[in-house]
Amino acid sequence: MARTIHMAAFFPARPEELFDMYLDPKSHAAITGAPVSIGQRAGAAFRAFNGMLTGTILQVVPKRLIVQSWRAEGWKDSDIDSTLILTFYPEKRGTRIELVHVNVADKDFCGVSEGWGTYYWTPWREFLKKHPAERKDRPGQRKMK
Repeated sequence: MARTIHMAAFFPARPEELFDMYLDPKSHAAITGAPVSIGQRAGAAFRAFNGMLTGTILQVVPKRLIVQSWRAEGWKDSDIDSTLILTFYPEKRGTRIELVHVNVADKDFCGVSEGWGTYYWTPWREFLKKHPAERKDRPGQRKMK
């Protein structure tokens, strides 16, 4: 039986910045510490953590929404692909990313649920702290003309 993960995470960065970081292979890899192949358009393949995660970008609403098919290496052939939906919402001092991960294989539900915090949310926050000079348009930063 497949299950659904619902969670939200807050980051001190603009939605546009986080959106771009997720879809940029270099930034995505810097955040997770593992090679990634990802595209910015529907139909692009996704591959992360040395092929442990694979999928396809299904839909992109620029700076707002990313939808991917997604599956883990250890899933059975009979396990259907899951669907990952990331929505980026501006908040006063940053961004709330809402995650809905549908059809996660039951046997991997706990691991995938915990994995979002371990492999994405925590390292992403650390990356944002450690690389402020590489970031643009930070919350509270005025744009120079």
